[in-house]
Amino acid sequence: MSPPSWADALLRLALPRADQDSISGDLLEEYRQEILRTKGHAAADLWYVVQVFGYVWRATRLGALVFSGAFLTRTVWDWLVPTADFTTRSAVTTSVAIGTLAFVGFRAAFRSESILSGIVLAGLTSQIAAVLSALGVTSMLLLWHDAATIDAINGSGGLGEAFVLPFMTLFPAVVLGAISGVCGRVLRRLVHAA
Repeated sequence: MSPPSWADALLRLALPRADQDSISGDLLEEYRQEILRTKGHAAADLWYVVQVFGYVWRATRLGALVFSGAFLTRTVWDWLVPTADFTTRSAVTTSVAIGTLAFVGFRAAFRSESILSGIVLAGLTSQIAAVLSALGVTSMLLLWHDAATIDAINGSGGLGEAFVLPFMTLFPAVVLGAISGVCGRVLRRLVHAA
């Protein structure tokens, strides 16, 4: 019996190349010798997936927190300091988002020696950040829901934008992950060649 193959593939994408076999092997050994034997197949699979998502979280958390933090900071700024010209605000938050996702993709590909790792982890980072952002926007609405704030929300794109926009970053994140993943992989080869 083996855990879901997709989970092992995702685990390997989240790990540095040097750790992939040992960590995957350790998890597989524990899965087969301890968890599967005592809890059954479905519970063992769930345990394995939870372990994998722990490694994915560790590989994406910094980027997700920076991305979400920038989005929430911008949202608070838009709500509490309304403006008619969003050019500077948009430029700053877009630059932070691009830089963050490019860094995640580059780092993932450099560490794992896989361009696919850069693509997948940049995409996952954007979606984890989107969930964090939605939770943050909900919390902010609990704090600020007076008429002036609601008017500022409507003037800055509305609640739909605040909740949906972060999830729409998946495609750009995948593209950035691919580009920066290629750069990370190339640099890794150059470092090994030197």
